[in-house]
Amino acid sequence: QVQLVESGGGLVQPGGSLRLSCAASGSILRIYAMAWYRQAPGKQRELVARIVNTGYTNYADSVKGRFTIYGDNAKNTTNLQMNNLKPEDTAVYYCNMDGVELGLKTFGSWGQGTQVTVSS
Repeated sequence: QVQLVESGGGLVQPGGSLRLSCAASGSILRIYAMAWYRQAPGKQRELVARIVNTGYTNYADSVKGRFTIYGDNAKNTTNLQMNNLKPEDTAVYYCNMDGVELGLKTFGSWGQGTQVTVSS
């Protein structure tokens, strides 16, 4: 079973930066896509950024130009660099990875979530 562990959340002032990290463990053969989602109180979970193994990335309109997603398929890790943070970025951020594990079984795993709070 593939497990994801996130780190890097916290409290930051508006305009500040944070870097989230996510590492996968397990019998991973290949990861096709890595992504970050977020869920604010009372709202649905939404896609923030995604990177596929070709290097193609896509971002939510609300974070374009401020957030950057990185993926390292050799290390099975992904990072989300968040700059110029705004109060509306406050949410629990979740890491997600899709791929294939030992036995040629596909997986889609989620991290436990890390809280990001942007407030003065």
